[in-house]
Amino acid sequence: MPDVFRRSQRRSALTMPANHSDLEKRLWDAADELRANSKLKASEYSVPVLGLIFLRYADHRFTQAKEKLAGKATGRRRIGKTDYQAQGVLYLPEEARFANLLALPEGADIGKAINEAMKAVETENEDLKDVLPRTYNRLDKELLVSLLKNFAAVPMDIEGDAFGKIYEYFLGKFAMSEGQKGGEFFTPTSLVKLIVEVIEPFHGRIFDPACGSGGMFVQSAAFVESHRKNVTDISIYGQEKISETIRLCQMNLAVHGLSGDIRDGNFYYEDIHRSLGKFDFVMANPPFNVDKIDKERLKEDRRYPFGLPNADNGKSEPHSHQPARRIPAHAPRSRAAPRHPASGRKPSTWRRTLRRSPRPSCIRRSCAGILRAG
Repeated sequence: MPDVFRRSQRRSALTMPANHSDLEKRLWDAADELRANSKLKASEYSVPVLGLIFLRYADHRFTQAKEKLAGKATGRRRIGKTDYQAQGVLYLPEEARFANLLALPEGADIGKAINEAMKAVETENEDLKDVLPRTYNRLDKELLVSLLKNFAAVPMDIEGDAFGKIYEYFLGKFAMSEGQKGGEFFTPTSLVKLIVEVIEPFHGRIFDPACGSGGMFVQSAAFVESHRKNVTDISIYGQEKISETIRLCQMNLAVHGLSGDIRDGNFYYEDIHRSLGKFDFVMANPPFNVDKIDKERLKEDRRYPFGLPNADNGKSEPHSHQPARRIPAHAPRSRAAPRHPASGRKPSTWRRTLRRSPRPSCIRRSCAGILRAG
């Protein structure tokens, strides 16, 4: 076995720190060292690793629920799947338990076993159908064993939204490693928090038409909890054009204890949720600098009350239709928070119209480079 894997396993066996930020960093450093000594690109490594974080989270919650339910079994009644689901926990069959994967014999096909574990989780939890990665057979066996041990080292008594924070930390790091492409699925947390603080989504239906990996939803839920409100008071709706990113989003929601209606589609042309007048809050970091937008397909679209932008570029297009999705009669405090990179250009006619209308309550100009992941 290569030295790097032995070093990682020894480090994973150490007692992990109680400080979440330190824990996230140490987990990342170990996982990143393993990747650096493999032949994998970050794009090939990210989804399988995030899938293992998800599985470790699900196993953690399942173990806690199992301990709580242990005393409720009787001679006539056995604890089953519905009992776990009533606790808000994903049901895990034996082949999907983290400890069982770690205990596989040396000659076992680890990649195949993890693939089957992911399939079993999807089978028992229909909301996760076709969400979890099943490409572990492409990764080196020693690498998988080391990753399993790395994430198994997370303490079982860890509190709060620890796994959600670990998942988010890894998402950000992977986005940084992929450069501009990383911005397609991850918006810097500081910017997401700013948008959420402006909009204040305490209740109702929240929509992100270009939801990426779901950061807007996660921060909205955190905002609600920080104000001692009930997270069940918000409903999550999203749209995203890249199937793999949708899966990242659904895993992200799951590790934060959330769920939502996330659908596949290009929001430039497709209004899959029939959003006009439907949502209380809309927030987004849409894909900017996208050229060759087909204006002919947008001419009759009612989502553009201020008209279409002049340039064939995604910078402006989201702003012109986003306010039209809100519910002005029933959500007087809801406010859109579209953003635009700092620019020396004069505003187009539609932007002047937007500024002069009564709809915007806040327009914030950000510094150049703020949207780079990290």
